[in-house]
Amino acid sequence: MEPNLVSPSQRRNFLMIMLGGVGSLLAVAAGWPLVRFLMPSDTGDAASQVAIDRTLVTPGTAHLFQFQGRPAVVLQTAPGEFVALSAVCTHLGCIVQWQEEESQFLCPCHAGRFSTDGSVISGPPPKPLEILPVTLDGDQVLVG
Repeated sequence: MEPNLVSPSQRRNFLMIMLGGVGSLLAVAAGWPLVRFLMPSDTGDAASQVAIDRTLVTPGTAHLFQFQGRPAVVLQTAPGEFVALSAVCTHLGCIVQWQEEESQFLCPCHAGRFSTDGSVISGPPPKPLEILPVTLDGDQVLVG
């Protein structure tokens, strides 16, 4: 028989080093989402103004887009009248969905409802959706 070339203390040290390495990796993996949550989001590349073609927003429909790194929606409430809102629910930050049949926004998380001007109709949201400035420039709707 071959004699054991590794002493028990060497084996124990090796296992402790491996356990420490695996534990460190797990701690980093578990802590990374917390670090990302606490760090402010980088919106440096986001445009301060977004141009949307008017043909994408027909009366009674909504068009989702990204504004400064966050979801937003532009809506044509009447011919030539445009409203832009943040698409982030003020309750828990879910993305609202346009309900064309009811002409209102619905938050899928807790059934909060918002009108076309962003005000709260029902549900748990504590305040209205953020209104974004809108201007028209020819065939473009400029948000921001």
